[in-house]
Amino acid sequence: MPASTRTPLNRQQILGFWAAWAGWTLDGMDSVIYALVLAPALTELLPKSGLGAEPAQVAYAGSIMFALFLVGWGCAFIWGPIADKFGRTRALAATILVYAVFTGAAALAQNVWQLGLFRLLAGVGVGGEWAMAGTYVAEAWPEDRRKMGAGYLQTGYYAGFFLAAALNFTVGASYGWRAMFLCGLAPVVLSFITLAKVQEPPRWKAHEAEARRTHPFVEIFSPKYRARTLTMTALLTVAIIGLWAGAVYEPTAITQLAKKAGIQGPMVPKIVSLGTAVLSIGTILGCIVLPALAERHGRKRTLAMYFAGMAITIPTLFGWAFYLEQGLTPFIAGLFFLGFFGGNFAVFSLWLPELYDTRVRATAFAFATSFGRFVGAGINFLIGSAVLRMGTLGTPVAWTGAAFVLGLLIIPFAVETRGQALPE
Repeated sequence: MPASTRTPLNRQQILGFWAAWAGWTLDGMDSVIYALVLAPALTELLPKSGLGAEPAQVAYAGSIMFALFLVGWGCAFIWGPIADKFGRTRALAATILVYAVFTGAAALAQNVWQLGLFRLLAGVGVGGEWAMAGTYVAEAWPEDRRKMGAGYLQTGYYAGFFLAAALNFTVGASYGWRAMFLCGLAPVVLSFITLAKVQEPPRWKAHEAEARRTHPFVEIFSPKYRARTLTMTALLTVAIIGLWAGAVYEPTAITQLAKKAGIQGPMVPKIVSLGTAVLSIGTILGCIVLPALAERHGRKRTLAMYFAGMAITIPTLFGWAFYLEQGLTPFIAGLFFLGFFGGNFAVFSLWLPELYDTRVRATAFAFATSFGRFVGAGINFLIGSAVLRMGTLGTPVAWTGAAFVLGLLIIPFAVETRGQALPE
């Protein structure tokens, strides 16, 4: 629909979107801060914990930390029923508060056990923010704008990658990893602003009484919804494996490639920041383009295109470029394509709300986006073990591209919703 004929957004819709977008941006920032400071943080904390700090040991411990973070993210399904029964904006504010407080607390960690605990608890908040923000935008924005709104919303997470890279380039390079975690306290202010300024979507208010009488976890596995819940959860599990294998191990890979190229000192985090920025730009473009593709070709075909791109890009970067004698430049250049196809998450922001009624929408969104984190945690344990056993990061990560081949086989079982209005 031409922009001039679209339904105008009112002040609350604009304010609510920016609150959700900013929360998702800072969520992305907090998520990737650990990836950026993994090497220096574990290099300092492993000896204090009575463990070695060799490169393979750092990579192994890093995998365990990622797994703990994903377990916390998996537990974030608890936010769904809270949002369905008590409101989208309250739950959104609570998730922001939780991940901000525990990301900041990581700056105080004195050993790897404390760092692991803080990352676990931060994950509970980080995991809930996407579902709360995505549900809010879908319900608050008018029908002719909500699909593009979902794509715009998803750019926030990857804008957070860019923000984290900028902080690492400046704060991290100058003041170290603890200062980076302290930057993660900033979203606390946003949490209080969200509670004070953003109103509940009228759609949820119209179904509030009905939602309070519903048992949402039971309903999303009822005959009406069971197949779509299982299918979408499986597809998101595939996407999550790709994100945490490809994007999150990118800073560690660049660190190793930079040192291989003879780069030392403060230039290493700056090179890492550059690579993360390239990844972020690619992903933001992928998210912006996706809604138009989904409207033209359908949700299923669009996701298939993005999954195919990931299946090719991850093995190319980690299985080929990572092992080149001068691999740093082609690896960083390839991150643009890894980022673009990593924008596949945007399809879920517009697709998932279309599959469920208002009274259970947040629960379904939260469950589908959280359950796969447990599988992702298991995959991270396997990757960490493989890295330790093989003494290399590239090959174990490259094999995760196979998950997207499985995803291509699952897509035909999903329900196509192109051209359908958001259910009441």
